[in-house]
Amino acid sequence: MEIVHEEEVLGRAYDARLMRRLLGYLRPHRRTLLLAVVLIVSASLVQLAGPALTVIAVDLFIHPRPAVSPIAALAERLLRGLGWSLSPLEGLHLVGGLFLLALFVQFALTYGQTVLVQSLGQRLMFDLRQQIFDHLQRVDVRFYDRHPVGRLMTRLTTDVDALNELFTAGVVAFVQDIFLLLGIVGLMFYLNWRLALVAFVVLPLLVLVTAWFRTNARRAYREVRTRIARINAFLQEQITGMATVQLFNEERRSFERFDRLNADHRQANLETIFYYAVFFPAVELVSAIGIALIIWYGGHQVLAGQVTLGALIGFVQLSQRFFQPISDLSEKYNIVQSAMAASERIFALLDTPVEIVSRGGYRPHRVRGHLEFRGVWFAYEGEEWVLRDVSFEVRPGETVALVGPTGSGKTTIAHLLLRFYDVQRGAILLDGVDLREWDLRALRRAFALVPQDVFLFSGDILTNIRLGETAFSEERVREAARRVHAHEFIERLPEGYRTEVGERGARLSTGQKQLIAFARALCFDSPILILDEATASVDPRTEGLIHEALEALLVGRTSLIIAHRLATIQRADRIIVLHKGRVREIGTHAELLQRDGLYARLYRLQYRQMVGRAVADEG
Repeated sequence: MEIVHEEEVLGRAYDARLMRRLLGYLRPHRRTLLLAVVLIVSASLVQLAGPALTVIAVDLFIHPRPAVSPIAALAERLLRGLGWSLSPLEGLHLVGGLFLLALFVQFALTYGQTVLVQSLGQRLMFDLRQQIFDHLQRVDVRFYDRHPVGRLMTRLTTDVDALNELFTAGVVAFVQDIFLLLGIVGLMFYLNWRLALVAFVVLPLLVLVTAWFRTNARRAYREVRTRIARINAFLQEQITGMATVQLFNEERRSFERFDRLNADHRQANLETIFYYAVFFPAVELVSAIGIALIIWYGGHQVLAGQVTLGALIGFVQLSQRFFQPISDLSEKYNIVQSAMAASERIFALLDTPVEIVSRGGYRPHRVRGHLEFRGVWFAYEGEEWVLRDVSFEVRPGETVALVGPTGSGKTTIAHLLLRFYDVQRGAILLDGVDLREWDLRALRRAFALVPQDVFLFSGDILTNIRLGETAFSEERVREAARRVHAHEFIERLPEGYRTEVGERGARLSTGQKQLIAFARALCFDSPILILDEATASVDPRTEGLIHEALEALLVGRTSLIIAHRLATIQRADRIIVLHKGRVREIGTHAELLQRDGLYARLYRLQYRQMVGRAVADEG
């Protein structure tokens, strides 16, 4: 079954609900936003000073006539009110000085607006990334079973950047262009309404070009987002599994797949380039047609004495400015559309319900470690049951081993104890209280898990053992490492406990990583210990040393040992045998051998394999 990912869903170009939710992130920064809007509006209005001063310079000082334009007439009345009588040269000096002043004012306003808006955008993106990462830490493990890490990385990077562009470029440009358009239209009608109507004759043609661009660019941008999301997911998977790719000589096929994905992404970007390459020259052509009509009609009006030369020149300048914000608005439309799609995906992630939550908030002062499964049924999907009516008890301080064939449900039991998942039927109790009634942090604090596949974070060994718990002293870490015989190999490393382990512990062997995981579990000193195939990747000598340490460690501590190698669990107080999700046998090693059931058959099979290997080694 093909999975349709959210990047491939077109969605609406503009969603008022999403926009309201996005604007909600601006509420804590209202004052900064208000000041930025004031600066934006002021900068837009100052841009109109250039054409207005041009009209005044031509009509009053370069080509004066008895009939002047409304703007020039207003300037003339102002000069008379001030008692100024300027010669043409003095007037040009004054207009030139005002023009330079307008440029400096516009520079200052634009600088302040840019600093404010960009700073505001960074704060918003900081808040949003914090919220997303916080949510990702709380969502259920089941969520990660269905969502590739590469696509989640796209949420935190590409999609958040799209929203940043919306706040810092899209919204700012929209407000600025709207006020600039309103100012230009108002000034054009103020100068001469007939010329204004002539200038707007080309608007239907501009609307057609813009609609064509918006429709096609929107689809092209969706394809770009889809392709980059696929590349991210592919790269995350391939780089993480590079050792497997190299082991099976799959480099060529992997490269061919990446080549196809990369080519698709390139083609999608080239398509957007095509639409931009057509749109902007088309806008320039429409603009040129509009200016030509203004010059043609306005020239006749100037010759007839009905329009001044200054007004005509001012109209040409205003017309050039008029088409620029329309072009910008069309381009920013794609920013808005991209941000709408990104916000829809981000909010879908943020709205993912967290089902594994603390319901009762039970938080005892002391955990005894009494575990009980009562008729537990569990399935990862639908009714494909992994556990079927499982019931057993682990008393405080008892060491219980779980054995059984692969797929019998052993690791699932560990995941359920940690409440990575909740059971569909039955109940799991810790100290007589349903796990769902426990405070989640308190519950997980009660367990120490040593898995077979150990995950180490980038950083040094000391940090990986105490996992950021600064309350754990370095001596406590060293003591935990000594007890599991990890101290010896750590001290042999170039920087000891300060040695960087690399990404996922790449600089350490599998056995060394498992020893660090043991030290981590001991350092946290939880009352319940779960060993999930924890000695599967260490050599026999190291395994023997670990078992020596565990004999002292397991005293007074509830322990659950999951193992395929039956030799590692013979000293357990009890052994629970699982098969196809059901409890088949419970007893000690000797009792189960005497019953001659499933456990006895597994034991004899492994014994024969060990004897065979020993004979082969001797040969």
